[in-house]
Amino acid sequence: MIEGSGIEKSFRSRGGVLGARRVQALRGVDFAIPKGGAVSFIGESGCGKTTLGRILAGLETFDAGRLVVDGEDLSALKPKRREPVFRRIQLIHQDPYSALNPTATVEMTLRDPLSLRARQTDRPHSWVSSRATEVLEMVGLDPGYVLPRYPHQLSGGMRQRVVIARALTVDPEALVADEAVSMIDVSLRLGILDLLRRLRSELGVSILFITHDVATARYVGADGELYVIYRGQIIEHGATDKVIANPVHPYTQCLLSAIPVMHGLEEPGVDRLEPTEPLSELQAEGGCLFASRCPFVAERCRAERPQLMPVGDSGHEHACFFPEVRRVVATPIG
Repeated sequence: MIEGSGIEKSFRSRGGVLGARRVQALRGVDFAIPKGGAVSFIGESGCGKTTLGRILAGLETFDAGRLVVDGEDLSALKPKRREPVFRRIQLIHQDPYSALNPTATVEMTLRDPLSLRARQTDRPHSWVSSRATEVLEMVGLDPGYVLPRYPHQLSGGMRQRVVIARALTVDPEALVADEAVSMIDVSLRLGILDLLRRLRSELGVSILFITHDVATARYVGADGELYVIYRGQIIEHGATDKVIANPVHPYTQCLLSAIPVMHGLEEPGVDRLEPTEPLSELQAEGGCLFASRCPFVAERCRAERPQLMPVGDSGHEHACFFPEVRRVVATPIG
């Protein structure tokens, strides 16, 4: 179990048109990833999803809050004692083209972490080669073909599978998939998504799926939970299918309204809507963070910031003063 409580993170901008200032990436984020579970974070670019993923993988520090892994509070540990914990949480990078060393073959890429693993667990050197073969087969690659090749000799889908295989070399308990299919050809995306689902089913690996694509979040974590994040704040949370079928926050409804409709096969939701203006870093910090873009904004929204509150007793939560279920998702014809 991985739990985050009140996670905050800010960055100092380098100046430019807006001038040097602090940018709040995460604003007191709470979340939980159960063992073997699937959790998705969705939101548009710049909302803090990747920052959260990097914090979970140990690649970024956080300013405030608590991060607890299997009951161990990482906030209270020194950096060296955190390393073994973070090793159990592996990041699958968005860009398979830059995630692999172009001067190293796949065999070299897998050999280094496996050799370290062999020393740590007192395994013979022969185990390294057999395990490299095994993890490649797990991700659906032919070891004989892939091992001697360099990244530029592989397709984008094959590279992403190698990235996943490298993550598996340390026997992780959780995978953080940060836009893991966004840079892969559309025809290959389903294969990667199926692979993530299979690894969760067969290995019991937890999946944190970070994306702006609601459809892929629903596919990977159909029985999991969905967190909608906007400008670093969780604004809606609940079971994936419940949030998608019954969104109550206007921002979630805008995200779902942006999903293309297959004309002739689907009917668009009768309540589809869109933000009143584009996202801008110049938008006011006071009140609801979505107020300046919300089609239903009221005076209270500009003066106060809503916090998460429950929708009944189903575990569905929202941060809106005027929640209302709207039909925005397309439905099949007939």
